[in-house]
Amino acid sequence: MTELTQSAEMQKFLDKIAGLDQAGGNPRLKQISRKLIEAIFETMDEFDVSDDEFWFALNYMAAAAPEYGLWAAGVGIEAMLDIRNDIKDREAGIENVTPRTIEGPLYVPGAPLEKGFARLDDGSDEGELLIMHGQVRDADGKPLAGAIVDVWHANTMGNYSYFDQTQSDYNLRRRIETDAEGRYKFRSILPSGYGCPPGSNIETYLAALGRHGKRPAHIHFFVSAHGQRHLTTQINIDGDPYLHDDFAYATKDDLIPEVTHHEDATKSGVEGVSGPYAEIEFDFTMVKAADHDEEHESSRARVEALS
Repeated sequence: MTELTQSAEMQKFLDKIAGLDQAGGNPRLKQISRKLIEAIFETMDEFDVSDDEFWFALNYMAAAAPEYGLWAAGVGIEAMLDIRNDIKDREAGIENVTPRTIEGPLYVPGAPLEKGFARLDDGSDEGELLIMHGQVRDADGKPLAGAIVDVWHANTMGNYSYFDQTQSDYNLRRRIETDAEGRYKFRSILPSGYGCPPGSNIETYLAALGRHGKRPAHIHFFVSAHGQRHLTTQINIDGDPYLHDDFAYATKDDLIPEVTHHEDATKSGVEGVSGPYAEIEFDFTMVKAADHDEEHESSRARVEALS
C-alpha cells in the first residue's frame, strides 16, 4: 500500500465508505467493496492520477457500458474465472476432459430445437460447407441420450445473427437434442473470426495497450444433460492466423479439432448436399453435477430471446 492508503485516517475512511462502521447491509458486499475501492485509491495514488485522467476514465466507462461483454473478455476477466474454476476442479479431483472456456457476449437464448441433426445456416452465405458431428458422453464414457447441444457461431463476415440485422432470425444458431447414442450432427458453414467494432471504446482501449481486438474463427457451445454439469465451451478453427493470439484468451489446445476437407459431400451422410465440404468431429465429455444448480448456465444477463 502507498503511504496515503495505509494511513490510519485513510483506513478509517475506507471502512466508512464500505459501510463497515454500520450494522446493516450485506457483509460480503461490504468486504468486496472495501477491497475494490482501496485498490482504486492505491492505484490512483501510486501513479499520481490527475483529476483530468480520472474523469476521462470515468466518462470512458460510462460510454463503454454497452460493450462490457467485450471488455470482460478483452481484459481477461472471463478467462480468469475459467482458470480459477479449473484450479478448484483439480483440487477437488475433478477431471474436465472437455475443457471449459468463455461464453462471450453474443449468445441468444431460444434457438430452434432439433433432434439429432440440424441445419444452422439459412443458405444466404456462400461459405465453405461444414458438417460437424460427435457424441456427448458422461465421465464414465456412457453416451448421453437427450442431451442438448446449443451451438452458435459467426458467418463468413465475422457477424452474428440478432446483432447483425441483415441476417435472418437465429441464423447459425440451433439447439440439437442428441439421439439414443448421444450423437449430434449439424450442417453449417465454416465461420470467420471477428474483431471488436472499429472505433469502439474497447478497440480504443486495447490499441492504447498496444493490443489488437481480433478473435480466431470459432464455434460456441452450451452442452447440458440431466444430472450433468452444464458445459460452456467453444472450438477454434485450425489454421486461423489468430488461433493462438485471441484477444479474449479463449484458445485451448484440446479445443482445436482437426478440420478435414473432402471433395464429395454426398459421402457426408447428410441428404441434399454435394460438392466439397469441411468435416469436424468433436465429442463432449460431461462432468456429474454436484447439485441441480450446476446443470444450468450462469445467471449472467443475456439478450432477450427473439419473438
